[in-house]
Amino acid sequence: MHHASALPVSRRQLLLGAGATAFASAAGISGTPATARAPMLGTQAPAFYRFKIGAFEATVLSDGPILMGEPQSDIFVGMSKEEFAKSLSDNRLPTSNITLEQNALVLNTGSHLILFDTGTGSDRSFGPNTGRLLINLKAAGYEPGDIDVVALTHAHPDHCWGLLADDGSRHFPNAQIYLSEVDLKFWTDESNGTNDLLRMFIAGTRKQLLPNRDRIALIKDGQEIVSGVQAIATPGHTVGHTSFMITSEGKSFCNIADIAHHHVISVERPQLEMSFDTDGKQGVASRLKLFDMLATDRIPFVAYHFMWPGIGYVGKQGDGFRYFPAPSQMTL
Repeated sequence: MHHASALPVSRRQLLLGAGATAFASAAGISGTPATARAPMLGTQAPAFYRFKIGAFEATVLSDGPILMGEPQSDIFVGMSKEEFAKSLSDNRLPTSNITLEQNALVLNTGSHLILFDTGTGSDRSFGPNTGRLLINLKAAGYEPGDIDVVALTHAHPDHCWGLLADDGSRHFPNAQIYLSEVDLKFWTDESNGTNDLLRMFIAGTRKQLLPNRDRIALIKDGQEIVSGVQAIATPGHTVGHTSFMITSEGKSFCNIADIAHHHVISVERPQLEMSFDTDGKQGVASRLKLFDMLATDRIPFVAYHFMWPGIGYVGKQGDGFRYFPAPSQMTL
């Protein structure tokens, strides 16, 4: 009986409190009402997040969200529009406009400052709020000239179109660029433009990569691009899609890039091909293989398109996986 009366008592106390306030104002007793009326600021915090990987210092930068529109049945092959919308809704995600983040990693090894992927640059085909990488790089305390390595996971627009400014000048003038040979060849070969989208991708990518050809070093599976950063061939999304395993002082961390695009759908239903994959079946095989290793060894990772800042773990669940976002550390 005692517990049952807990709620009415607290309601009574609230009502008595309200009555007392009304009495105080009727009696002319003045309080001190807040009059600050602070202005609405209309700005967001700079989008960078810093953390440690052993002795290395890592920072995720946002290039801003990619907007994909309403759920369509052709984004994840074999998933109907209705099923897609339900999955988003069940996970309390908006169904009006699918948002994919762009989480670019900066890694300071002590001897190198590496930027993994460069975002969309000045192109706004993927939404009005992309192209923020340089703003967030500076907010994080770096100048573009500090970057001495740019590691491209693949040659899609949202990963390499931020290499050059519109006037052709280099955003990262001191950087050696790393990219797989097959991706360089595929995405600069106009004969691969078999539809309008591919033609647009290739035209824009040629503009970025060909003027930089003399500073592009070609990477192979298993190669260490700098000490502690090893390339892992994870083809399918593109012919030469590459993930990177980062290791320092016995700690491992993986930059999985576009091995998975959505923190719910690509993880829980990893067998679904993605419409932007060059070879969907190969993409599925690479995803399952990498996720299996990350789950078994409990290795944290950053995913380029997952919810900001895209850092977490996967664990096995049913015939798929589950994503566990990593808690943010507010001090280093």
